[in-house]
Amino acid sequence: MTALHTLACPPIVEQIGKHGILVMSGFGLRLKVQHGHLSAEWGIGAERHHVRLPRVNRNLRRVIVVGSDGFATFEAIRWITDIGASLVFLDRCGKLLFASGPTAPSDARLRRAQSLAIGNGVGVEVSRSLISAKLQGQERLVRERLKDSLTAQAVATFREKLQHVETVDEIRWLEAQAAIIYFGALRDIPVLWPKMDLSRIPEHWRKIGNRQSPLSGGPRLAITPFHCALNYCFALLESETRFALTAVGLDCGLGFGLHTDTGNRDSLALDVLEPVRPEVESWLVSWIMREPFRRADFFETATGNCRLMSGLCTRLAETSPTWGKLVAPWAEHVAHTLWATTSPSKSASRFPTRLTQRNKREAKGRPSFPRVKPAPQPESVCRVCGKSVSFGQSYCSECDAATARERIVEIAKVGRVASHAPGPKARRAETQRQHKLAISAWQPSSLPAWLNEQTYTKRIQPLLAGVANPVIMSALGVSVTYAVAIRAGRRRPHPRHWRALAELAGVSG
Repeated sequence: MTALHTLACPPIVEQIGKHGILVMSGFGLRLKVQHGHLSAEWGIGAERHHVRLPRVNRNLRRVIVVGSDGFATFEAIRWITDIGASLVFLDRCGKLLFASGPTAPSDARLRRAQSLAIGNGVGVEVSRSLISAKLQGQERLVRERLKDSLTAQAVATFREKLQHVETVDEIRWLEAQAAIIYFGALRDIPVLWPKMDLSRIPEHWRKIGNRQSPLSGGPRLAITPFHCALNYCFALLESETRFALTAVGLDCGLGFGLHTDTGNRDSLALDVLEPVRPEVESWLVSWIMREPFRRADFFETATGNCRLMSGLCTRLAETSPTWGKLVAPWAEHVAHTLWATTSPSKSASRFPTRLTQRNKREAKGRPSFPRVKPAPQPESVCRVCGKSVSFGQSYCSECDAATARERIVEIAKVGRVASHAPGPKARRAETQRQHKLAISAWQPSSLPAWLNEQTYTKRIQPLLAGVANPVIMSALGVSVTYAVAIRAGRRRPHPRHWRALAELAGVSG
């Protein structure tokens, strides 16, 4: 093989994670087929990535392209479709531009029932069930995650009113009122950042902030990192919903009125994903309450719009399979409800459940829906410098040593404050009273003649170093601090304890 041919055909490299998702971002994106392999190239400047994947022995499920600078050939799109994977295009603001996935059989009767649902009342019924599930998820989030029972009760009240409305407009109004209260409860939740990043972030980045962006008047063009990441996750959810609706034979653009019909909008996909939105929000809220964001994962445009860097896009994209599993039952629910209206003879027949395999599972006596694996855990980072650390750790090795003394001082302050509470003070007073009574009742004549101060200092005290602190605590009935001081020789105990200490040290007359 010549040197020129070697340069033209780089070695086949597997750079896809265990979730089977390939995320391409940056400039000069290229997606094509080369010698029967899918060739993908992306990145910015010197940080370029080039991957070639074969048709077999690969774990590719999604190709997510973030950006609009580059090209994808028809042959590459066909290659991805042939292996059963999906292709998703998002713009840099997180808006879904295009999604391509495996097609499914189409039935005109189902599409006709979908078009008639707005006028025959089925659309209202489906919309009510979707929004009711969404409000239930919001109520659960604020009640369990935020411990805010007042907001949870307010959302529950709007959910109860859904049962009495008869139009989609009324459903939308109730959902909007609940959203105002719901996002108001999330607004002031602090966002964790590494200590070294605090001086480099805007003040409004330190909280979740308002859902409405001042740049667009709506959720688009978010100005805070939380809502920027949330918009990106919602775009992933929208693409998964489109795939699910296409798989069951529905038209993604013909909704039920929850989202108005506009150009380039898949209204039905936006309707069906509503029950899963609280699951996405709950996952992201638990992230910011447990792990810090990093300044390097975000950047701010000249207008104040917050954007994601490619590394964080890749980590968030790994959650796509989870959202797809969660939205699949709702796509089948909508399709089954519409199919039941096609004719009386069809209403009793079972609608195929290709996404969840519900019919097959029920026939075998298994649960109707499989257990959905939780979304991947967010990356753990150091609370000081922001470096990646093992899951469950809060500091890297360097920062852990540097901040150990500060943390000990802070813990000591907390301990001192807690020790002056009424409960601990009362327990100390009772312990002191018992010791004073024991001292009063003790008789010096009870000690043998050989057990005196000189014997304790020269013979007993040196041998106490070999006795464990818990043993001394149990024998004398003292605290761990006092036992440590006795063992180290910093405190000389009352003579009434000398006999017990002599037995522990193995000293006799």
